[in-house]
Amino acid sequence: MPQAQKKRRPDSARCVVHKPHRIAVSVEYEGTRYHGWQAQKHDPQVVQSVLEKALSSIADEPISVVCSGRTDAGVHAASQVCHFDTQAERDPYNWVMGANTQLPGDVSLAWACPTSDEFHARFSARSRQYVYLIRHVPYRSALMRHATTFTYKTLEAAKMAAAANLLLGTHDFNAYRSTQCQAKTSVRTLMQCRVFQQDELIAVHVEANGFLQNMVRNIVGVLMAIGSGEHPIEWAREVLESKDRTRGGVTAPAHGLYFLGPTYESHFDLPETVRIPQVLKGILNTDPVK
Repeated sequence: MPQAQKKRRPDSARCVVHKPHRIAVSVEYEGTRYHGWQAQKHDPQVVQSVLEKALSSIADEPISVVCSGRTDAGVHAASQVCHFDTQAERDPYNWVMGANTQLPGDVSLAWACPTSDEFHARFSARSRQYVYLIRHVPYRSALMRHATTFTYKTLEAAKMAAAANLLLGTHDFNAYRSTQCQAKTSVRTLMQCRVFQQDELIAVHVEANGFLQNMVRNIVGVLMAIGSGEHPIEWAREVLESKDRTRGGVTAPAHGLYFLGPTYESHFDLPETVRIPQVLKGILNTDPVK
């Protein structure tokens, strides 16, 4: 009996291999239950692992994302911009809606956008912005415990604003970074450091070309010590010029910190990369403290 010939698939049924292309996405997350954006070793309880799992499911292939800036455990993000390369053909709507069906409630995509291979979420960023939110009242709030940092001390926002101005410009911020920071240089340019006040809330809005590990939280720790009267305004500059972390104040807790997002050159033509969450809109719409 002659051997049966294998049937050849028609051309239309053959597997089509698409050229890899780059997608940029904006990720929002409430960081309370996460160990940060990325751990040294694979950790399912970091935001990166959760996001990659969801995107891999939608792409039907392994996805690895690169972020604009890592955040510590407990820190929130309104717009963590990432990029990834994929062969999967999906439109922006399907990337967003598909991933959001796979993500837990405290992580979501705000947008997805095809971009050029020239774009790099981290290295293309011109600056990054954070806001730290403080609630200074005699009693703690159960409802606001993950959204703000609480202090029972009365803070003078005007003193904090005056001290913040002393940190503007390009400096060696070694005294304001974690002793565990592995950055090769501690020189950074702080473009803005503004203080806002609305009733019992104080917000510190900072923008820099890059941030060192715990840099924002250490700056806020110094400003809070000055605002409470524990140190004079000039202490902020003295800590800076010392280049000694032990001369600084206590590192402020993570849960009052929000990563607003990075800024990029306009030619990348991305959607809004810096976003202000609802909890911050009221206070940031006021005039900064002079």
